[in-house]
Amino acid sequence: MNQKHITPLPIIASIITVSSTRTRENDTSGNTIREILKTAGIEVQHYAIIPDNVESIRAEIYSAIKNSNCVILNGGTGLTHDDCTIEAVVPLLDKKIDGFGELFRMKSYQEIGTSSMLSRALAGTCHGKAIFCIPGSTPAVTLATKELIVPEIAHILSHANK
Repeated sequence: MNQKHITPLPIIASIITVSSTRTRENDTSGNTIREILKTAGIEVQHYAIIPDNVESIRAEIYSAIKNSNCVILNGGTGLTHDDCTIEAVVPLLDKKIDGFGELFRMKSYQEIGTSSMLSRALAGTCHGKAIFCIPGSTPAVTLATKELIVPEIAHILSHANK
């Protein structure tokens, strides 16, 4: 990566777990994201657990982007009747980062095989902020956060704010 493409700016993250069953005590995926970000020196400003509901998801994103420039949603990206994270997020995006979902599924395929096609992981930008939607399993958030988000977040935000 050409270092001229990166603008020095603080990265402040928000973590939103979309689930009707998780609590702060058993949200291993949200806690895993927090630990990976902390290890990478990225501050987490906002953390919430919300139900699978389009209006709740959008409201939480708007709350998160007031104080952060990297929002990671985990959960609600599958194919069940109540999975609605993608439907809530897509209309908010100014630009989609198609390669994120493609790379996530490619890397997932190497770990879990063809069931990786069921993932609707995606990323994009909204008002110069990066938003990532990833599955809620702990292995999925580990893969996405450690191998895709952390290595590229400064690059993404630099481009999103030019």
